[in-house]
Amino acid sequence: MKPASFEYVRAADLDQACAMLAAGDDTRVIAGGQTLVPLMAMRLARPKRLIDIARISDLAFVRQEREGIAIGATTRQCVLERDAAVPLLAKVMPFVGHAAIRSRGTVGGSLANADPAAEIALVAVTLGATLIYRQGAASAEMPASDFFVGPMMTALPATACLTAVRFPRWRDARIGVGFHEVSARRSDFAFASAAAQVALDGDGVCQHLALGVGAVTACPLRLDTVAKALEGTRVEPAVARAAVRAALADIEPLSDLHASADYRRRAAASRAVRAITDACRAAEAAHAR
Repeated sequence: MKPASFEYVRAADLDQACAMLAAGDDTRVIAGGQTLVPLMAMRLARPKRLIDIARISDLAFVRQEREGIAIGATTRQCVLERDAAVPLLAKVMPFVGHAAIRSRGTVGGSLANADPAAEIALVAVTLGATLIYRQGAASAEMPASDFFVGPMMTALPATACLTAVRFPRWRDARIGVGFHEVSARRSDFAFASAAAQVALDGDGVCQHLALGVGAVTACPLRLDTVAKALEGTRVEPAVARAAVRAALADIEPLSDLHASADYRRRAAASRAVRAITDACRAAEAAHAR
């Protein structure tokens, strides 16, 4: 199929993009187009106008800020594959599509399109990232936990442009990350995924833990009860497994022709335990070095 007809405009700067968003009806922003273009080709999305922000240089950056690590919305995904500023992002990047997709796809595009299986969205929720957007002349922020509201749906106002995402900086000396997902083929959409970041003290006791699962429910899910159960202890696989299973017991997993709800729950639990285990091992190895 081919997309329905639409008007294409390339914004010279963010001010112009926001002005066009405010004035236009049924307008969408495009940068890499790796999600939106296929949706348009299948006519699942029919915007009347596309505003291209890909060449707005002010939106492509990775920088250290007082509040954390900020990443511009049009930063290419392949950049983060080589940048360890956010270790968990670097860990998941090889699983985001294929190399050709990562060379065009942007961080902001993945977040704004809110696919339940998207790895970048999972990391944002897991680490408690903050999404920054511009609406008219005003900038605003929103926690990732509030940003995603359903499959391919966000709380971003229709006339707003996502400009950046900021990840909190963990200042612990011993930090490790882990990520696992299951899919039909490498780089396909995941049926279940899990991401973990752990900080250990000098005795190997867990000081901080962030754990999230993706592709299981309508939005990425952060499992704070698991963190509460494991922080202050030396993480044991059996204890982690019990905590993860308890956290996932009451969720309502997605079910479709690819994977049943029961399968997604079980797959998410096993991937979560593996992600925690890998993160702890990485943190211990960091101390050994």
